Amino acid sequence: MMKDKHVSRWTELYTEQMDVRLDKRNKLEESGSNPYKNGLKPNTSFEYLIKQYGEKAKEEIGETPHFKIAGRVMMVRDFGKAAFLQVDDGTARFQLYVNKQITSEKGFAEYKFLDFGDIIYAEGDVFKTMKGELALNAREFTIVTKSLRPLPEKFHGLTDTELRYRMRYVDMIMNPETREKLRKRSEIVRYIREAFYRNDFLEVETPMLHSVAGGAAAKPFNTHHNALDMELFMRIAPELHLKRLIVGGYHKVFEMNRCFRNEGLSLKHNPEFTTIEFYWAYATYHDLMDFTEELLTGLATHVIRSEVIKFGEHEINLKGPYARLTMREAVAKYTNSSLDQVNDRNHLLSLLKDVKQDPKKVQALSWGKLLVLAFEELVESKLIQPTFITEYPTEVSPLSRRNDDNPEFVDRFEFFMNGWEVANAFSELNNPTDQLDRFADQAVAKEAGDDEASDVDYDFVRALEYGMPPTAGQGIGIDRLVMILTNSPTIRDVLLFPLLKKEHFFSEAEKEEEL
Repeated sequence: MMKDKHVSRWTELYTEQMDVRLDKRNKLEESGSNPYKNGLKPNTSFEYLIKQYGEKAKEEIGETPHFKIAGRVMMVRDFGKAAFLQVDDGTARFQLYVNKQITSEKGFAEYKFLDFGDIIYAEGDVFKTMKGELALNAREFTIVTKSLRPLPEKFHGLTDTELRYRMRYVDMIMNPETREKLRKRSEIVRYIREAFYRNDFLEVETPMLHSVAGGAAAKPFNTHHNALDMELFMRIAPELHLKRLIVGGYHKVFEMNRCFRNEGLSLKHNPEFTTIEFYWAYATYHDLMDFTEELLTGLATHVIRSEVIKFGEHEINLKGPYARLTMREAVAKYTNSSLDQVNDRNHLLSLLKDVKQDPKKVQALSWGKLLVLAFEELVESKLIQPTFITEYPTEVSPLSRRNDDNPEFVDRFEFFMNGWEVANAFSELNNPTDQLDRFADQAVAKEAGDDEASDVDYDFVRALEYGMPPTAGQGIGIDRLVMILTNSPTIRDVLLFPLLKKEHFFSEAEKEEEL
């Protein structure tokens, strides 16, 4: 009875249009045709047919092979005894011609149960219509999957853009450009992976459940393992596990990974996101800058097919070499200051007098944190062209190696493009004593209320005590990179299924009644 209740509650929400479609499905079954068929395989794609015959004149096509196609019906122009259907097979849209005199009797009878949005299968030959349009002349026709829900007439034009992300499957059906953008993401990821393979990196997989949340300054998601009665954290970064592998003897490793941070949503942030992190023994952060330039230039050439891309009103040139500035140089350049002024704490305070932050908290910051704040508030958004920013203060870089000449700074860079941070890299800290001391600082900050600070990872300190070779490591934000390369203003556009608020299908009264 409970099962029937759940089913009936859902079907009670069906619209009149859905009831009509459901009736057609039932009549299909009564006629002996399964509305959810299996085993019907196309032998070509619409993309191939267009390439093969699209430029040919009607007389040049002549007799063609017997093609088998399948796809979703996106438009129907019915003339009674004949019809033209626009069908989408995922590679392109193509016309299908159904005619009572040409299509088999069974096939034409089944066509009469067709609705916009159904998935169909047909066999026939290619021809051009009197208007010179390419089409497939259907000799056989059948409905493969009956669609019970009508597709929207103009899905792309909906004012509720959240609906496009919530029902991504409908967005992809109605908008080929959405499918193409997400396909481009896959091509970008594939090229990046292959670039690492070409450079002899080993792809690895590290845990997503951590007993200590570390590797980045971020608030983690908490979870609980019942069998072990143990609190765990969803991975905020794979860094500390990847560096353990460097200790263990792998000298080049990378992981294309999903990370989870319990933070807010924005145009550039989703709580789960994709990065690639890699670690390279005996390399320095200078080597990683060269590698990053080569990687992005290759992406532009081989995937985007253009060294100059457009994002909003900006044109971004991905052809190297890219600008390289220390953080102090960048603040000096973009605030019309001298380096000596940037080294002065009072000058930084004067630059920050108008920022929207608590003045007392700003006044209490050390010089290094003021420098970073001045960079973030006054410089970062202006870095439109690809730019490496180096020499970060040690106090904001708990996992980076101190610079040999000036220990107040670390051997680190962040890479910016379109005013966004896209990558973070540094020569790794491999002194276990220094690492333990910085972990301790993080733990104190956490005890003082900083929910982005980390605990001490004693096992990682122990790993360093066995000895890690000099190493450089980097993380690249895949989602942001794809956003820039595909001219996408929000991260939701480049995620198949971005996180959204829970959808409620039933009214509050219905939910209370069920309880």
